[in-house]
Order: sequence, then C-alpha cells, then structure tokens
Amino acid sequence: MKVIIIGANGKIGRLIAQKMSASDEFEPTALIRKEEQKAYFDSIEVPVIVESIENSEEKIATAIKGFDAVVFSAGSGGSTGPDKTIEVDLFGAVKTIEAAKANNISRFVMVSAALSDDPSSWTAQGMKPYYIAKHMADKELKRSGLDYTILRPVMLTDYEDAGKITIQSDPHQLNKEIPRAAVAETVLKVLPNSNTHSKIFEMSMGSLGIGEAITEFVA
Repeated sequence: MKVIIIGANGKIGRLIAQKMSASDEFEPTALIRKEEQKAYFDSIEVPVIVESIENSEEKIATAIKGFDAVVFSAGSGGSTGPDKTIEVDLFGAVKTIEAAKANNISRFVMVSAALSDDPSSWTAQGMKPYYIAKHMADKELKRSGLDYTILRPVMLTDYEDAGKITIQSDPHQLNKEIPRAAVAETVLKVLPNSNTHSKIFEMSMGSLGIGEAITEFVA
C-alpha cells in the first residue's frame, strides 16, 4: 500500500513513517513543509515530498497523486495560537480531504483527538479553537464519502512501548493517557482493515493488545 503521511515531521508522523518503513505491507512517503526536515526521513529510507497543507488544494492534490491511502496526523502544535490551529488542523485537513477525492484516493485515516464531539468538555484554557478545528475536520471527513477511520486519542505521551489500549465509543470511559507509539501502531493496523472503515476510535491506554482491541471494537 502506497501511503502519503501528512504531518510526517510531527512526533506521531515520524513514528508512523518509521514503523511503515520497517514493514513489508507499506510504501510510505512523508509530506514535509521544509527541505531541512528531510534528513530524518533519509535516515529511515522514507522518500519525501516537500509541500505545505497551507498551500492551495490544487498543490496538495498534485503532491498526493498516485497514492493508495492518506494518513493525516498534522497539527499546528500548542504554541502557535488559534489562527494557525484553524489554518492547519481544520482548513489543511479539509483541503487534503478534497485533494484525496480529486485523486480517487478512497482510504483516509485521520488522527484527531478524544472528546472532539463533546463541546461540554472543551473547557481547558485556550483549547476551544483546537477542539472546534478537530470536530469540524472530522465532520467533513465523515461526510466525504471516503473510506475513513478516525483515531481520537487522549493525552499523548512519549513512552516508547506502545503497550495495551482500549477503544471505546464513549470517550468518557477512557483512561487519561496513551503513548504516541500506540497511536502510530494503530494507524498501521487499521489501514488495510476494511472492517475499520467508517469507524471512530476513541482510544487510550487499556488492557488489550492493539490488534485485539481493534477486532473487539469493530466486531
């Protein structure tokens, strides 16, 4: 499966690229904003395309042409302010969804955030623009007609071990944290699994192996 990773230079994006590079199932390509970000991907033998999702939908469509699947894990980060959050997390996501449709790329995996459908939970200082962006991007993907899977992890950690997880429909049943490694591993597990199409995974650390948790949730 030829996969373009949007937001590849982020922490989750790098893990996805690394894990795909080590797998026989995938041919990953990293979409990066700057040429100077290329060195890491050279080191793990993952080719790159230099393009920004802040550019036009047409440029994004040209960049992702010829791929079998899109993984979107881009985010503006916590220190850029609400304008950049809307530009990247929402508008960038919507343009990428439209670019995928224009190229007949049906498979689309979105890394979103837990509680994105629960506005009553968006009370943390300064977080409302982030949740609005995630909510609206997810909504656009759900009505796109693409074969989507949306992953909504809770607070992310840098534990190297993916560990065990839980996947729920109700985000209020989740634990507080999940390793980025677990989210990246889940991306690889769901991509070729048609049973995960049109599914939303609210996810955290839990008691099941990743494959087992997916199988139980989609059964």
